Amino acid sequence: MKKVLLVAVLLPLLAAGGWWYFHERSLTTFGPLYREYAYITNGKSNTVTVIDLHTFQPVRTLQVGTEPTGVAANPKRNEIYVVNAGSSNISVIDAEQNKVVATIGVHGRPYFVDVSPDGRRAYVANSGSANVSVLDLDRRAVTATLRVGASPGLARVSPDGSTVVITNRADSTVSLIDTARLAVRSTISVCMNPEDVAILPDSTKAFVSCSTPGQVASIDLKRDKLLTLLDVGRSPVSLVLKPDGGELMTCNFGADSISIIETTPNEVLSSLLIGAQPVRAVVSLDNSRLYVSNFGANNVAVYDIDLGRVIAVLPVGTHPDALALSQSQDYLLVLNSGSGDIAVIQKRKPKKLEPSEYSLRTIIPVGMQPNQIVVKSFLATKPADHR
Repeated sequence: MKKVLLVAVLLPLLAAGGWWYFHERSLTTFGPLYREYAYITNGKSNTVTVIDLHTFQPVRTLQVGTEPTGVAANPKRNEIYVVNAGSSNISVIDAEQNKVVATIGVHGRPYFVDVSPDGRRAYVANSGSANVSVLDLDRRAVTATLRVGASPGLARVSPDGSTVVITNRADSTVSLIDTARLAVRSTISVCMNPEDVAILPDSTKAFVSCSTPGQVASIDLKRDKLLTLLDVGRSPVSLVLKPDGGELMTCNFGADSISIIETTPNEVLSSLLIGAQPVRAVVSLDNSRLYVSNFGANNVAVYDIDLGRVIAVLPVGTHPDALALSQSQDYLLVLNSGSGDIAVIQKRKPKKLEPSEYSLRTIIPVGMQPNQIVVKSFLATKPADHR
């Protein structure tokens, strides 16, 4: 009788669309303790906006440090880490309470943070002090400070947790940290202004984008050796790997294009126009779709990897930047840095009355100058607190 009543109540809601279907499916699949939140750093508001991805509503605005930029989720515990570039510290957010529970001081002008696969350490490149802070996340304290090259921009941990790749922007090098010894094991000359890093799933190879020469460096992480420099478009600002590691995509900001690199032979397969000033990209877990935010065109391009062509161009807010996919892959979150909001794009099976595969679900205001976004899904150990 209860099941019949539930169906009778849900049918009109399903017909109307909206969050009810997503919410009910999540509860059915994962149970009532399932949580899924998006965390957005607002650089000029000194806040983090927390959005509930069941309801697509902001549930909390958290005060953090000055000029929050990068944000990362712990894969093993329900914690979020926010990099405060202006105050040179890290805010620790308890995702179950959605409260700031600790602040960890680092060194000058950090921008990004990356967490080890076991969830016990985090690595922060301090661009203003030419070093990397190693955080013990059990103790919520700095456990080591390692000297690297000039103006380190990014620290990226390999999937096996053995290596951290650091891009030293001012001296055109990459530092490789041995995580077992907590020591720099190699410094490799690459190309000018190294920025983003992508590491293959088997941790054998790293790719580094260099914005000034329009190149991507391929590095052998087993022999600590530069393999080759690949010419792509002008100003490759970011990299994204297919989950299977077979292909790497670059966003060439200055060329209005993306380049596709085959990772095993280190070859550029193709480059194609994608939109004005592409800046960030994300690939679906099934390796089929590439989503690219076109900063200068106020839209997102959807590239079908199997077909090899753009299949949709989706208008969003002003200056779209960072992207994230929901756990179900049914929703694309687009951070609009110019308009200070998040566009939620819904992916669905086309229907007779709704022939388009993609539609704008909603736009959610956040803070001033949003910078980065991360999604965290988990099973809660206690009831949600939305006070």
